[in-house]
Amino acid sequence: RDPGLLEYVGRNAFQASIYPIPAWSEKRVQLGYSQVLRAESGLVHYVYPLNTERFSSRPLEEVAVTIDLQSRVPIKAIYSPSHRIVVERMSETSARVSYEASDVRPDTDFELYYSISKDDVGLNLLSYKERGEDGFFLLLVAPKVEVGQQTVVAKDVIFVVDTSGSMEGRKLEQAKAAVEFVLDRLYVEDRFNIISFDTTVRTYALRLRPASERAEAQRFVRSLYAGGGTNIDRALLDALDMAEGERPQFIIFLTDGLPTEGVTDVERIIDDVARAAPGNVRLFTFGVGYDVNTLLLDTISQTHRGASAYVEPGQSIEEEVAAFYTKISTPLLSDVRLRVRGVTVEDMYPYPLPDLFAGSQLLVVGRYRAGGDAKVVLQGTVNGEERVFLYPRVEFTERGGEDSIPRLWATRKIGHMLKEIRLRGENRELIDSIVSLSVRYGIMTPYTSFLVDDHQDILTDAGRKRVVEENWLAAPSAMPFTGARAVEDSKAQSNLAGAEVGRESTTAEIKLVSTKTFVLRDGVWTDTVYDPQKMRLSRLQFGSATYFGLLAENPQWGRYFAVGDRVIVVLGGTAYQIEPGSGETMDTPEPPPPVVSIWEWFLGQFRSLLP
Repeated sequence: RDPGLLEYVGRNAFQASIYPIPAWSEKRVQLGYSQVLRAESGLVHYVYPLNTERFSSRPLEEVAVTIDLQSRVPIKAIYSPSHRIVVERMSETSARVSYEASDVRPDTDFELYYSISKDDVGLNLLSYKERGEDGFFLLLVAPKVEVGQQTVVAKDVIFVVDTSGSMEGRKLEQAKAAVEFVLDRLYVEDRFNIISFDTTVRTYALRLRPASERAEAQRFVRSLYAGGGTNIDRALLDALDMAEGERPQFIIFLTDGLPTEGVTDVERIIDDVARAAPGNVRLFTFGVGYDVNTLLLDTISQTHRGASAYVEPGQSIEEEVAAFYTKISTPLLSDVRLRVRGVTVEDMYPYPLPDLFAGSQLLVVGRYRAGGDAKVVLQGTVNGEERVFLYPRVEFTERGGEDSIPRLWATRKIGHMLKEIRLRGENRELIDSIVSLSVRYGIMTPYTSFLVDDHQDILTDAGRKRVVEENWLAAPSAMPFTGARAVEDSKAQSNLAGAEVGRESTTAEIKLVSTKTFVLRDGVWTDTVYDPQKMRLSRLQFGSATYFGLLAENPQWGRYFAVGDRVIVVLGGTAYQIEPGSGETMDTPEPPPPVVSIWEWFLGQFRSLLP
């Protein structure tokens, strides 16, 4: 009802006049606009300007982004390189994407990629490369959301449930409900069996049973009771002895304790499982509570192409298992392999590649040497038959691209190396690599907590090695394998290894800009690529002719020069030190006067007549 005015004021800026706003009142401002998004090779990119850092010094009480996707062509991958999103798929052609945060000051625009394709499995590539350096890539692989029974890979599911005395009560009841949930969702061609274990081992049937027998199996589950010790080795070996055929064998292992019966040595249990497990076994472990051995659960799941999860006190076992099984209930492609021809690629994560499930997506990050057109071959098996998907023209960029990929690649590689160290022992080469990547990309790890300490030398090779030696006790090998801290460590490393957004540090001493990391040292924001022992500084006064000349030739450098009043940044092989000064400056044009509309002029004249 009240007048509002939106007008163009030049320089791609609009001005909104909103009045009147009475004291202690609110006005809701809603902006609507249309934008054409082009699909390039089936990939659509959308950017919403969420960065408020330049306009507001106060945090926002609430930020919520909701995107409803509707497409005539099936939607495959949905990915945000900037924010951690939640994706809800309603059908092949519709989905909802959401992001929420509170008490934040957004410093990054919201970005979303989604792919559209009629193929059974869609594949799209994002890449980034700087001149003279190897590039980084991200492959988005996504199958259909809705599939017919004939395209689903038949599987065997074997439950191994801890019924020792410590499971008595609510934990066992939730575990039994979780097993019943999974039994209800088996496909017609699936098979199953159930093993309960305490001091001894008890099985539902001698061999795998058809899904049609689920009702009788559920009665068996309801009859389970808690008591006795924990014979993990015997239970797992019995489960592996049931695995047969070429179809995927999913073993879901649930326990709340340490091995106390039979073989109790963790290393021997790991070796026993490794010897007995056929190649088609996928071992998924659930640790309930903190009295579990994370070394055991993480090692057997990682070695046998599964995953480990932990249900902390207060969490629901049934909900955690149900959510997990919903993701893996419909396998479409097992034993997934990926080959790239025409471009040399390496250092890819995750490794090995997991199976592909309906409604899921696979994100593969890696490095490449020279850009150009390539052919990607995706292979796997469906019900024992080999399937091959060809993507004849995938372009790896020669320069530029999506600059979030390098930090995502570094995050995943660090997570992978931390897990290797934790599960297989320390390796000096891995530690040095973790430290180098952490410093380069600003990713905090147990080895690099000194990043925020401005008294530590992290800019030279000798300085980093010295600090690592001094902080050796913080290393993962010194961390426990049982207890609350062990569970948190395992979850943190898994989050790094499976990250979809590059891990970002949020301290006052670190700033991340594009692919660069700046640390505050002696009042100077210093690029972590800068090595004072190997590089000479080229001093540059803010506002000088040389300063503006460099920006005119390289506009993209402005984001680095704007990090602070005093900055050291390495660009094009040269280390520049930006300093405030009174040197020669270039004149900057005055902004144009604001546009005054006839309507605003009329209101002004009208107000001047009022008493």
